[in-house]
Amino acid sequence: MYIVATFRYSMELELAISDLHGTGIGADSIAAVPLDRQMSGRAHFMDTMHRSDGVSLLDGPAVLGTVLAVLGASLGFSWTWGPIICGLLGLALGALLGMGIDYWVNRKKRNREASSSQNEGQVVLIVQCSGEQSELVKQMLRYRMAMAVGQWGSYA
Repeated sequence: MYIVATFRYSMELELAISDLHGTGIGADSIAAVPLDRQMSGRAHFMDTMHRSDGVSLLDGPAVLGTVLAVLGASLGFSWTWGPIICGLLGLALGALLGMGIDYWVNRKKRNREASSSQNEGQVVLIVQCSGEQSELVKQMLRYRMAMAVGQWGSYA
């Protein structure tokens, strides 16, 4: 039987492994697999239905471009260049301004998230044990603050 648990990499993980050794479970029956964090350093321009990183650089330009295009077109009736040219200029200016604001806000957010979770990793701990030991192992892992505990398979 296999007991699978996930931990944040901390002293509790080391203590859990030490506790398991103390109950007679050998090192050959314990596997600790550190998980790599996927940190994308750049924001994508558009979120899609299948992939979303929560940082889209087209939301702000769309909103600000629309607002400034409407203002430019409505005010362009009284200006020399006319409503079409003033609307297009408002659209371009709003899109550039919105992209700059979005990039600045999301850059700060990305830097804050990267610095707060830079050292925080996760480890999957897999313990092979007999059916009689399984409840004891699960209790020990829960006591040592495992984020999740599950079991797989059984010996008949």
